[in-house]
Amino acid sequence: MRLLILGGTRFLGRALATDAVGRGWQVTAFHRGVSAAPPAGVAAVLGDRTQPGDLAPLTHRAWDAVIDTWDGPPQVVARSAAALEPACGRYVHVSSRSVYRDLSTRRLTELSPLVSVDGDTFGARKAAAEHAVLATYGDRALIARPGLVLGPHEQPERLVWWLRRLAHGGDVPVPGPPELGLQCVDVRDLARWLLDAAHSSLGGAYNVVSRPGHTTMGALLSTCAEASGSRARLRWVPTATVLAAGVRPWSDLPIWVPQDSDVRGLHETDAERAHATGLRCRPIAQTVAATWDWLTSTPGPIPADGLGPEREAAILRGLDER
Repeated sequence: MRLLILGGTRFLGRALATDAVGRGWQVTAFHRGVSAAPPAGVAAVLGDRTQPGDLAPLTHRAWDAVIDTWDGPPQVVARSAAALEPACGRYVHVSSRSVYRDLSTRRLTELSPLVSVDGDTFGARKAAAEHAVLATYGDRALIARPGLVLGPHEQPERLVWWLRRLAHGGDVPVPGPPELGLQCVDVRDLARWLLDAAHSSLGGAYNVVSRPGHTTMGALLSTCAEASGSRARLRWVPTATVLAAGVRPWSDLPIWVPQDSDVRGLHETDAERAHATGLRCRPIAQTVAATWDWLTSTPGPIPADGLGPEREAAILRGLDER
């Protein structure tokens, strides 16, 4: 396979490049050169895809597949898709489950209604990018909607956020209940499925994520504490208490989405279509261990993250008073 990755130096792009090189594919990464270099064995073409002329060198070569992970303005995706169409066999766009209109819905499927492409939210931008790719490539387009992606080289930091906080130790207020189900995908499993799908000429839209209940808040955080050798004490706090303290799910406390949240569907989406085509999700313990190994191998100390001492103390005082 002759594979072009638009990016290829960070998180998912890096996982894709590493896996593809391991398959013996010819891999090219088109990137700006402002972050880490691509993995060994990857040819690099420097350029800025927001500048139309920078794509020109890529249009004179033949690509079996192009993988696009862009999450900015959809016009950039539309321009890249159109410019590469004559040279590209299959265009793979990594979208998001944020494209669904009602994220409070349990068991969202690929046929669930999408948000309007005219908005300026993250979901609207992704939906507009999907529309542009499908309009250009038709059945040669593959749309992946992963949602929560975890693993080594993580960006943005979600699992890393919790690992750092637990490694710092002490009493850690965590939102209950411990049995709250979580849905996610390891970045390496996502990369493997995307490459397999590109190789087999798969088309259409897929929710590429674990089945609901893949893990729980309790299992995830216990595994984080074990992997980091933490002596932290998990203090489970009722949902109402956490919300009353002004804590915002997903943003202030990454990964956590309460049962009655208007985005609870992010942890309860139907992913059977992707699993039927070969998606396999490794146990969360493997994801946590690999992420911790990567985190501790990077230069610099592991800082103490979290809600901050004052907010944590206020939540714990409320818990003790109960």
